[in-house]
Amino acid sequence: MIEKNNIQQEERAVLVGLVHKTQTETQLKEYLDELAFLAETAGATAEKSFIQKLPRPDSRTFVGKGKLEEIREYVKAKGINLVIFDDELTGSQIINIEKAINTKTIDRSDLILDIFARRAKTAQAKVQVELAQYQYLLPRLKGMWQHLERQGGGIGSRGPGETEIETDRRIVKDKIALLRKRLAEIDKQSFTQRKERGTYVRVALVGYTNVGKSTLMNLLSKSEVFAENKLFATLDTTTRKIVYEQTPFLLSDTVGFIRKLPHHLVESFKSTLDEVREADCLLHVVDISHPAYEDQMGVVNKTLQEIKAFDKPVLTIFNKMDLYEERVFDPWLDEEVKQDLLNQLQKRWETETNGTCVFVSATERRNIEALRETILKKVKSLYEERYPYLTNFY
Repeated sequence: MIEKNNIQQEERAVLVGLVHKTQTETQLKEYLDELAFLAETAGATAEKSFIQKLPRPDSRTFVGKGKLEEIREYVKAKGINLVIFDDELTGSQIINIEKAINTKTIDRSDLILDIFARRAKTAQAKVQVELAQYQYLLPRLKGMWQHLERQGGGIGSRGPGETEIETDRRIVKDKIALLRKRLAEIDKQSFTQRKERGTYVRVALVGYTNVGKSTLMNLLSKSEVFAENKLFATLDTTTRKIVYEQTPFLLSDTVGFIRKLPHHLVESFKSTLDEVREADCLLHVVDISHPAYEDQMGVVNKTLQEIKAFDKPVLTIFNKMDLYEERVFDPWLDEEVKQDLLNQLQKRWETETNGTCVFVSATERRNIEALRETILKKVKSLYEERYPYLTNFY
C-alpha cells in the first residue's frame, strides 16, 4: 500500500478553505469543522483555520499570494508541520504551496485516503484503498516531478524529469491494472457469497459517517461490530443473519458517506457498495443532533443516486435523540413545551418520509423496540411481495 503523506501521531496542522461563488462562508465553516474531525481521526490536531474569499481558486497556489504568506508566517512561528486544504489540489499546486511555506501540504482527498489506509483490515479493503491511492496519484505525477524539470522551453528543456514522469506513469498504470484485476477476483468471490445467501430479504444500513450505524448494528443483531466516535470506523461490510419472531433476514453495516468523497474511492469501493445496490431495503441512519443533519441526508441521497440505489424502500432512522435534546432544548424548558416541539419535529419528518421514519437513541437504547417492530413489519411485507403464494415464509 502506498505510504505517501501518511500522517504520523501528534502532528500539528492548520486548515485552509476558500469561499467562492458556489460555497458560502457558513458552508465552509461546517466543512472545516468536519475537516478538523478528519484530521483528528488521522492523528493530527488542527490548531487554526485560514479562510479566503476568491471568485475561483488560484491555478498556481489555490489561495492568493498574501494569504499564502500569512499561512507561512503562522506555520513558522508555531512550528506547524502539516497544512490541509479542504478541496482537491493538483500536483503542481501542492509543489508550489510546499515551496512557498516549506511545510508538508495535503488536501481533503489525501487525508480521507490516509484514514481509509489506516482502517483497512481485510484483503479486499486494502486492495480497494491502494487502488484509490494510485488513481489519486496518477494525475499528480507531473506536478510532483516539476522540481526536476529544466526551466524554459525549446531545445535543451527536455531533461531527465520528463523521462522519469513517463516511467512513473507506466509503473502506476501497470499497478492500477494489476490491482483492478485482483479486485475483480475478490469481487467475483464476494458476488458468489452474496448469491449463496439465497432467498433471504436483505437490509442495509446506510448513512453519513459517524451517525451511529455500527452501534445500531450491534443493538439490532446483538453482535459486536467495531464502533467508535471517529470517522470511517467501518470500512468492510459486516453482514449478520437476524431472526425476529421467526422471520429471518440479513442486515449489513456499510461504509459511511461524506461530503466531497473522492470519486476514486467510490469507484474502488464498488464491491462494498454492491451490498447497498443489491439490498431489498435501506435503513438510512441520520445523526439528528448534528446542526447540518439535513445537508448530510442530502449527501447520502446524492451518493445513493450516483451508485444507482435510490429507488429502494427506505426507513429513515433519526439517531442520537438524546444529544439532539441537549443541543436544542434549554435545561429549564417546560416539559410540556419540550414534548410539543418534539411532536412537531416528528410530524414534520413523518410527512416528508411518508411515515417511514423512527426516532431513537442507540446509546440510551431509546425506542429500539419500536425500531425492531418497524423493521420486522417491513421485512414481512417484502417477503409477501416476493412470495405472494406462501402464507408462512419460514
